Amino acid sequence: MPITYWYLICAIVTEVIATSALKSADEFTKLWPSLIVILGYLASFYFMMLVLRQLPVGITYAIWSGAGIVLVTIAGLFLYQQKPDIPAMLGMFFIVLGVVVIHLFSKTTGH
Repeated sequence: MPITYWYLICAIVTEVIATSALKSADEFTKLWPSLIVILGYLASFYFMMLVLRQLPVGITYAIWSGAGIVLVTIAGLFLYQQKPDIPAMLGMFFIVLGVVVIHLFSKTTGH
């Protein structure tokens, strides 16, 4: 796997960690969750900038946000017992399907 995709994975994971900590940060009134949010987003954007050296911004953002939506939903299920309903899961399925289509068939991803 090219290093660009490792950077993209790092961008996604750090964004998911940051977003998952937002609720616990309680409007930035709690120090440690707030630091996780800030540092997580800084790391995520740094890794995304590295990805943008090789991949177009639209493709990068589609993969980053699509994977992030699904992973944050899973984190919300475990951290906050927020269970998505069937329409939400169906919508996320289509988001994942879109990311797969981009990765498998788009000539702009450099595969």
